Amino acid sequence: MHIYKLSGRNVDVTDAMRDYVEEKLTRLDRYSESITDARVTLTVRDVRDSTRRNRVEVQLNVPHGIIRAEEHHADMYAAIDKASDVLERQLRKFKTRYMKARHEAAPTPTPGPAEADVNAGMDDVGEFRPEIVRQKRFDLRPMSAEDAVVQMEALGHDFYVFANMTSGLTGVVYRRKDGHYGLIEPSNSNH
Repeated sequence: MHIYKLSGRNVDVTDAMRDYVEEKLTRLDRYSESITDARVTLTVRDVRDSTRRNRVEVQLNVPHGIIRAEEHHADMYAAIDKASDVLERQLRKFKTRYMKARHEAAPTPTPGPAEADVNAGMDDVGEFRPEIVRQKRFDLRPMSAEDAVVQMEALGHDFYVFANMTSGLTGVVYRRKDGHYGLIEPSNSNH
């Protein structure tokens, strides 16, 4: 592991914890020599469910995306182990898909706007009261739409927001119900 930042919330990070995290991160190098840096946050929370008391959040930065894991456990070291296992699986998956995507010819996009049924499942709009329960901030990395799909699949998400290096616009790739992928971009940068 090249560079990593370890921080604690409501916990003093001991030398033993630091060594354990470093050992786990170093093992991940065998799956991707291109991990540029990592951020690890260990958190102890006052919650009723003791199995969720210790939280480990890890973000690995790789040249064409981000690999993330968040795991909980009653024991901090067990949470670190679980997060390491998740990262290992994601790195293997990411590397395989990235290499496969790079060797295959990029598919020709279908012309026309991406369609999404925004009213699906809403019988009475008057009863719908949206509530934002979580907010995330992240850096948009310039990449192709194909690389964004690979990143989305590696993270196991249904959509992925990215900076399109071809158009210069912010784009969203998403998995369609038919198994294919869609791309959403603004029609121009003024709106």
